[in-house]
Amino acid sequence: MNEITGTMDARGRRFAIAAAAFNDMVVSNLVEGALASFRSAGVREEDLVLVRVPGAFELPLAARKLAGSGQFDAVVCLGAVIRGETAHFDFVAGQAARGIQDVMAQTGVPVAFGVLTTENLSQALERAGGKHGNKGWDAAVAAMQMASVLEQLPKKE
Repeated sequence: MNEITGTMDARGRRFAIAAAAFNDMVVSNLVEGALASFRSAGVREEDLVLVRVPGAFELPLAARKLAGSGQFDAVVCLGAVIRGETAHFDFVAGQAARGIQDVMAQTGVPVAFGVLTTENLSQALERAGGKHGNKGWDAAVAAMQMASVLEQLPKKE
């Protein structure tokens, strides 16, 4: 049996981060976590691009442009959708997730889903560097591992 597993050796690879500006108190921590993860894996500053968009709903469009550019080995989408008093949460969270998944399927470029969908601000902060770790770091790890996996898979002839 041949087993293919992603590695954390990301030197020489290029990555983009699309980050929502909405809920910046949370998202800025996710961005710092993702950047720290990339740096710890040997990714050079010049191989990282950070794009800010208004909110989580806009992440799929930015991800599509980045993934479709051919310049990046993977894209990380970061945001925080926190439930409020209306159904707005359900529409934004669901469409952001679906849009990001569609970008990955359509472009063949890994797009990591680092969008928190929480019931309250406290839960979001716990996942953005608090007691539940930093999901920005985790999303960057997923992006690096998927870039490695795809590199090892058979190529179209």
